[in-house]
Amino acid sequence: MAIIITAVVFVLVIIMWSLLWAFIFRRDTSSGVYFAGMFRVANEEFIPEYRHADSHEFVSMAAKIQHVVSNVYRTSSVGKLYRQAVISDLSTDARGGVLVHFWVVFVVQHVKSTTVCEDCVGAILRDSVQTSLKNRSSVGLLLGLPVDIDSILVNGAFFRTFSLLNIPPALPPASQCAEKMYSSLPEVMVPLKVFSTWGGLSCHIKLTSAPGTLIRLTIKSFHIDPSSCVTDSLTVYDALLPMRGRVLHRACEPVSQSVSMVSTSNAMLLFFKFTQGSKSFFGHFEAIPDKMCLHMIKTTASASPEGQLTSPFYPSLLPPQCACSWIFQTPRPGLGVALTFRGYILKDKDLQACEQGWWKINEFIYCGRYIGHDTVFRISDWNPEVVFRCSSRTSEQPFTLTYSSFNISQPCPEGYFLCSTGLCVEKSRRCDGLDDCQDESDEVFCSSPTKNCGGSEPLHPIYVCNGESDCSNGRDEANCTSETPCSDISYRCKSGTCILKRNARCDSVPDCPDQSDEEDCACGRPSLVKRVLDMASIPTDVGRASSQDDIMDRGVAPRVVGGVNALEGEWPWQVSLLFAGHLYCGASVVSSDWLVSAAHCFSKERLSDPHQWAAHMGMLTQGNARHVADVRRIVLHEYYNARTFDYDIALLQLRKPWPPFLASHIHPACLPPPSQTLSENQRCWVTGWGYRSEEDKVLPTVLQKAEVGVLSHTECKRRYGPVSPRMLCAGVPSGEQDACRGDSGGPLVCRSQSGGRWFLTGIVSWGAGCGRPNLPGVYTKVAKFTEWIHSHIH
Repeated sequence: MAIIITAVVFVLVIIMWSLLWAFIFRRDTSSGVYFAGMFRVANEEFIPEYRHADSHEFVSMAAKIQHVVSNVYRTSSVGKLYRQAVISDLSTDARGGVLVHFWVVFVVQHVKSTTVCEDCVGAILRDSVQTSLKNRSSVGLLLGLPVDIDSILVNGAFFRTFSLLNIPPALPPASQCAEKMYSSLPEVMVPLKVFSTWGGLSCHIKLTSAPGTLIRLTIKSFHIDPSSCVTDSLTVYDALLPMRGRVLHRACEPVSQSVSMVSTSNAMLLFFKFTQGSKSFFGHFEAIPDKMCLHMIKTTASASPEGQLTSPFYPSLLPPQCACSWIFQTPRPGLGVALTFRGYILKDKDLQACEQGWWKINEFIYCGRYIGHDTVFRISDWNPEVVFRCSSRTSEQPFTLTYSSFNISQPCPEGYFLCSTGLCVEKSRRCDGLDDCQDESDEVFCSSPTKNCGGSEPLHPIYVCNGESDCSNGRDEANCTSETPCSDISYRCKSGTCILKRNARCDSVPDCPDQSDEEDCACGRPSLVKRVLDMASIPTDVGRASSQDDIMDRGVAPRVVGGVNALEGEWPWQVSLLFAGHLYCGASVVSSDWLVSAAHCFSKERLSDPHQWAAHMGMLTQGNARHVADVRRIVLHEYYNARTFDYDIALLQLRKPWPPFLASHIHPACLPPPSQTLSENQRCWVTGWGYRSEEDKVLPTVLQKAEVGVLSHTECKRRYGPVSPRMLCAGVPSGEQDACRGDSGGPLVCRSQSGGRWFLTGIVSWGAGCGRPNLPGVYTKVAKFTEWIHSHIH
C-alpha cells in the first residue's frame, strides 16, 4: 500500500508540474520578460537559517520582502504588466545586513516591448526608496523595509535561465543539474567536479560560506571545446543569480594550469554550459578571511631590489573590489622609492575611469594598465603612501612588483639613459637599433649612424645583415649566418640559437643550422588567376580607425584611399568580414583555419559573438566570394586597450578549413619574424573594400589596393605623438594613398627583397581621418605579435 501511495503521489506531482509548465512557464516563454536583481536590506541580522530555502525563517523573511517588491511594481507605471516576484536566495556580505537575490517577471503583448526595459525596472525600485538627507546615508525605506539604494542592481534575464534556477529539486531534467554547497570552516578545500559525457548539460552550483568570509574558487582543469563562450563555457558570478553586472570571470577556453579567483562576498554562482561530447571541470572552493591589506615598509639606501609586493589575494585574480596600502620610508629625504612592475604600468588619470586598477600616491591619482613589458614608477618622496584599489568590473590578472630606493636628483646611475618606461639602460645602447627601453624611447630622434664600411671598427648594428647592401664592399651583409647573442635584431632559430640575418624567414635560403627558417613557408606567393589590366585606375581610399572624435574605426568605415582595382587572385589572403550580413572589417588568412584581424572590430559586446560573423574569402568583388566560412571563435589580445588602440590584434578561428582546391584564390600571407626589419620608406601595399574618402557614402564593390611607404618610428611619433612600439605608420606625404573606414583589420603587406614572398607587416588599426596630408595610417605591427599568434594557432 505504501508503494502504491508513493507511486500515485509521484504521478500527481508529475502531472501538476506538467500543467504548470504548459500553462504558465511555457506561455511565459513567448510573453514573459524576466529580470534578475539584488539589493541589501540594512539593519537586519543574517542568521544561518536563511541559507535554507525550506526553513521557516527563510520562508518568513522571503514572504515579507516579496510582499514589498510586489507592492512596488503593482503600484508602478508597469503595474498592469507585473506577473510575480520570486525571492531566490538570502545571503550577506562584509557590509552586513541581508543580501536579497530576486526575480521579477512581467507579461507583455510583445517580447520586444520597451515598456519594461532593464533600466526602467531598476529605476522603479530605486525611486521607491525614500532616503533622508539628514543622515546622508544611502539607506532608506522601501515601504518600511530599510534598503541600501546603492546596492540595487537589476539585469535582464531569459526564461530558460529562470526556469533552470527554479526547477523543483525532485524533478530536474537529465540535461540540467543544480546544487548548493556551503563551506563553514575557513581555508578548508571543498572539491568541485562536473562531468558531461553525452548530449548537452546546463548546470548551476551555488556556493556560500560563513558570514564575514570570502570565497576563493580554484579551477584545476577545464576540458571543453573553445568557442568564445557561445557553446561550452563557465561563467562565475559574484552573486547567487546570473546577473550580467556581477560577472566575475568567464572561461571559454580549456584550462590546464590552475587559476583562482575571489568573490567580494560570501556568495558565488557557477554556471556551466556544455554541448555534446566529453566535457569536465575539476576544482575546489574555500572560505577565506577578508583581511585588511596594510604594510609598513622601510627601505635601505641600496638601489637594488629589496623585496617583492603582490596584489591582494595573490596569486588569485584580482576581484572587482579590493584595497591595499603600502607606507614606505627611506633612510633620508634625498632618496625616493622606485616600484618595478612586472607587465603593468601606471599612467596619469584622465577624465576616463580607471579600468585596471586605481592608484593614489601622495594625493596624485593614477590608472594602472596591463602591458607586455616591465616598467619602473619612481616616487620622489622619502616617505610616500601608496594606495591601490581594484576597479575592474570582472576579475583581472594579479600583479607583482619589487621596490628599492633611488637618488631623487639622479634616478639612473652615471652613464645610463632614463627611458620613458622608467627603465635605465646604458647610454651606449641608445640608438643601437635595439628596443632596450621596451617602448623604443631609446631609438627615437636618433641621427643616422656612420656606416664606417672601410674602417676596422665594428659596423653599427642597424646596418648589419638587414638585407640591404649598405656598404659597397659587402661587409655589412657578410657572415650573416654566424651565431650571435639573441636580441630584437637577431633571428631566433627553432633550436634556440640566433643568427645575424634578421629577415631569414622564408627567403628560400636555409640559414639556420637546423634549417627551421625555411619551415612552414607555403605562404606569401599569390598566383594571379585572371590577368585583367586595370586601365581605368579608379582612385579609391583605404580606411582605418582614428583617435578620439577624429579617429574613425576602420571596421566601421575605413577604406583604401587613392587605390586602384585589384586583380583576380592578386591578394589571396584578403578576407571580407561581414557582421550580420554587412561589411564591417577586413582580415588576413594566415593558415588553413585562422585569420588575423584588429581587436577593435570585436571589442564591443554585441560584436563579440562569433555566430554573427562570416568570412568571405577568395573574393575580388563583393558578393562573389568563392568560399564563405563561419567563425568558430574570436581571440582578442589580452592587453588590448580600446582607448589607445594598443595591442590592436585579434585571431579568428574558422569552423572548417577552406578547401585546398581553392589554393589559387585563397592563400595565407607569411607571418614576419620578430626580428623583421624594414628599410625606411619601404613600399608596401594596403588592400580593402573600405570607403575611398572621408566623405564617401558608397563602398566600392571591387577590392582596392594602394601602395604606401613605411615610416620610421621616430617619424611616426612626430606625426601623432603617443604611438606605442606595437604600431607602425605607413602612407605617402600627400596622404592621397591611405586606408579608411571599412578597412579595419585588413592587411598591410610588404614583399621581401630576397625570396619575393609577401609578409603580413601591419593590420589596419587607426588614423586621423583618411588621406590627410602628413597624417599616415597607423597599423598594428605584426612582428611584435608573431609569437603570440603562433601560441594560439599551433
